[in-house]
Amino acid sequence: MIVIHHNPDCGTSRNVLAIIEASGATPMVIEYLKEGWSRAQLLGLFAAAGLTPRAALRETKSPAKEMGLLEPGVSDEAILAAMLEHPVLVNRPIVCSPKGVRLCRPSELVLDLLQKMPPGPLYKEDGEMILDAEGRRVG
Repeated sequence: MIVIHHNPDCGTSRNVLAIIEASGATPMVIEYLKEGWSRAQLLGLFAAAGLTPRAALRETKSPAKEMGLLEPGVSDEAILAAMLEHPVLVNRPIVCSPKGVRLCRPSELVLDLLQKMPPGPLYKEDGEMILDAEGRRVG
């Protein structure tokens, strides 16, 4: 089973979902902007992915700068509290599979979490090829 914490308005998130589906998997899609996060959920995801709240903080296209969260002295606890109040602050997509948990940014990072490689060619959201026609990784 694969779970994707997904934002349908994000090109990277849409591309990761498409790659998962192209591999033949039917992921559980959690639209975290609608559902929000729990503290335990975020801490569990971050621990499994080897992330700190600061490392998982979405710095662009989010209110992080305006909230002062990018300043060096801001604690992980303060960042985590802000993420719970403003789910958009969590970078995406976060994918969970039997092979691990990862923030899949850039989108080709999801390939390491799949049981079966999707057929190629596959491209990143910016048009860069990540799998050739034979299904070999590019780049």
